[in-house]
Amino acid sequence: MKSTGIVRKVDELGRIVVPMELRKIMDIKEKDPIEIFTEGDSIILKKYTDSCVFCGDSENVVRFDAKIVCRNCLDKLKQL
Repeated sequence: MKSTGIVRKVDELGRIVVPMELRKIMDIKEKDPIEIFTEGDSIILKKYTDSCVFCGDSENVVRFDAKIVCRNCLDKLKQL
């Protein structure tokens, strides 16, 4: 993990502001979904992208019922 040197306070509603510089670097636009992870005592924010439930790939994905599956895994499933 790389430190940015930026510090923000949590407001009374539990919110923080992600600085504009970081939003630009990470291509995060207003209303973009963000995933929240924890690792040890760290909180990790990541721009959400639909990804395959099997391999994690986010390229060439399709929705199958309520799941996201990439074309490669879909082809493999068809061969079963």
